[in-house]
Amino acid sequence: MLKSIFNPRQFAIDFGTANCIIIEKGKGIVLSEPTVVAVSPKEKKVISIGSDAKEMLGKVPEGLEARRPLKNGGIANYRLAEALLRKFFDRILGPLRIVRPVVIVSVPASMNSVEERAIIKALRSLRVAKIYLFPEPVAAAVGAKLPIHTSSGNFIANLGAGTAEIAVLSLNGIVAMESHRGAGDAINSEIINYVKGAHNLIIGEQTAEKLKIEIGYAVDPKERSLVVSGKDAKSGQPETKEIFAKELIRPVRNVLDYIVESIKRVLAKTPPELVSDIVDRGIVLSGGTALVNNIDIYLSNQLGINAHVVDEPLKAVVKGLNIVLDNIDDFKRSVRYE
Repeated sequence: MLKSIFNPRQFAIDFGTANCIIIEKGKGIVLSEPTVVAVSPKEKKVISIGSDAKEMLGKVPEGLEARRPLKNGGIANYRLAEALLRKFFDRILGPLRIVRPVVIVSVPASMNSVEERAIIKALRSLRVAKIYLFPEPVAAAVGAKLPIHTSSGNFIANLGAGTAEIAVLSLNGIVAMESHRGAGDAINSEIINYVKGAHNLIIGEQTAEKLKIEIGYAVDPKERSLVVSGKDAKSGQPETKEIFAKELIRPVRNVLDYIVESIKRVLAKTPPELVSDIVDRGIVLSGGTALVNNIDIYLSNQLGINAHVVDEPLKAVVKGLNIVLDNIDDFKRSVRYE
């Protein structure tokens, strides 16, 4: 009985640019929130986190800021990242912790030493017992149930908000990879620029996100439209415009075409025997940007290789991390720990 009480709780954390998902071993998902913090810089105080803070993006009054602590998959603001993680874990564990938890967190495979130190420092502030760092594309592949433990070639494209992590995997390790910094957030930016140029309308990030989700297509757009509000670029006055799905094809493809080129470069670096496996099995897409309408069709057409979206693409990484927690020794080539 005492042994079970003092066993450390184990958590898998997908700390992404747009969303944070946490699984507790044996319990499943215990938190899924946007990675956004609302703060009062003057008071040096966190006002809100997660979904409530996201609603404030672009709307906060003077003296308040709603910001994302991560950019392109790495910590852009350590102080905010630490505050966000602490609030999330206080919600899950409570302020009093008898036994320090063990955590495994996904990180971009291309993470540099500065970014690595930042995420480790933020996690240490939670008073954890052990920290495992694990590359996102490997975690996504494990979560997608790809047979990466075999000698065959497996291709994963984990398309998040800040990065597209593209990798060929075999024998539980990365054979070839590329991290393209620009995915879901880049599509939002392209939509904002398009709407301003074509409709003389300035819209915010949340409106662009809504356009992307509801009527953003990579190919074969439906006859759909969405009325959005913003302000006139010349007068600054409130304005509404109707945006059609067919208009957003180009903004979406502007970003996807860079991802296509990254995939081609990874394939060029891959041994021919593994490329043969990939042609047979196809390319697996995970991450939030994999939810862009008909992205699988567009990538298949551009690459000449079948691409398909994994079930629950937003959860692929954290599901993979949860599996890795039970099989750390099998992933020694990929895992790093503190």
